[in-house]
Amino acid sequence: MDEGTANPLDPYYLAVMARVPGLGSRYMQQLLAACPEPAELWRLDVAALVHAGLPVRLAEPLAQLAHAEPDAPARLAETCARLQVQVVSWQQAAYPIILKEIFGPPIVLYVRGRLIPDARRVAMVGSRRLSPYGQGVAEQFAAQLARAGLTVVSGGARGIDTCSHAGALKGGRTVAVLGCGIDIAYPRENRRLLDQIVAQGGAVVSEYGPGTQPLPAFFPARNRIISGLAEGTLVVEAAQRSGSLITAEMALSEGRNVYAVPGSIWSDTSAGCNRLIQQGAKLVTQASDILEDFGVEAGPPAKKKRLNLNPDERQVWQVLSYEHPVSMDEIIMSLPKGEMPNLPFVLLQMELKGLVIENELHAYRRAERE
Repeated sequence: MDEGTANPLDPYYLAVMARVPGLGSRYMQQLLAACPEPAELWRLDVAALVHAGLPVRLAEPLAQLAHAEPDAPARLAETCARLQVQVVSWQQAAYPIILKEIFGPPIVLYVRGRLIPDARRVAMVGSRRLSPYGQGVAEQFAAQLARAGLTVVSGGARGIDTCSHAGALKGGRTVAVLGCGIDIAYPRENRRLLDQIVAQGGAVVSEYGPGTQPLPAFFPARNRIISGLAEGTLVVEAAQRSGSLITAEMALSEGRNVYAVPGSIWSDTSAGCNRLIQQGAKLVTQASDILEDFGVEAGPPAKKKRLNLNPDERQVWQVLSYEHPVSMDEIIMSLPKGEMPNLPFVLLQMELKGLVIENELHAYRRAERE
């Protein structure tokens, strides 16, 4: 199809048709080969759809959808315009080149932000229940990979995904692939992170239209997009049974590289990574192990923050480490005088300065490695 003369609603016709369960890219290719104009395809009856190569079990619900909601494509276009969301079909040059190569690529992508078709990307995935080790590794690797010019792709979930996006934002661009509607933040606390990804030149992507709630069945499908957008997938922390391992398997099935960060043999969250390494994934201990496969040089080192600490903050800083979070009681016990009445306020001020991170157990660690 000539994009210069294409109907501007074409991607929206395809997006609405993609709502029919089972109508994947293979059948859509057959339909478009028989009827290249999506607007005309939308108006075909059951007999014509079957003649074009669609099974009756798919032709009937598609024809029923078009009959019941003839203006659905136009309404979807209005909704996306209001949400500042772009719909990109695989027929368009804006569709990521590498994603077209996978088995069953999404018919359309809903995109908020900027998705560069030929960008070089690396996926980062891992456990939602991460350890301090996993958090630090994910943030550090993501920042260094992004600083070298790679776009970091992850799933916007809690845990390693969130740390990967946050780390990448320190050095460059990142893409979040959702398992729900493009307008929904899941988990809700990551809405600000998703907005920041867009604001800093990255993208939030989904194959699900506005308003689609997150369902368990959507996440394996989401994972194929995460690995499909990237030349390689890095697993930072993963249990023996983990969705991250599904993403790694998808990457392998498409002939893409898989990397894994080793962990303690006594850690449940490292069991999956250690098993991947046993099975042939490349063991990585620093970002350069991945960059050499991409033929990319490391970016400039991050500028160290100049510490501007008052006397109380300096005492607390000396107690904290990057690797091991400590509780408030442990901080007090480690202070020279064994007390600091205003410690909660001191820690809050250090958090606001970006020097300290508090975890879900209310333990504290340095935000960056020295």
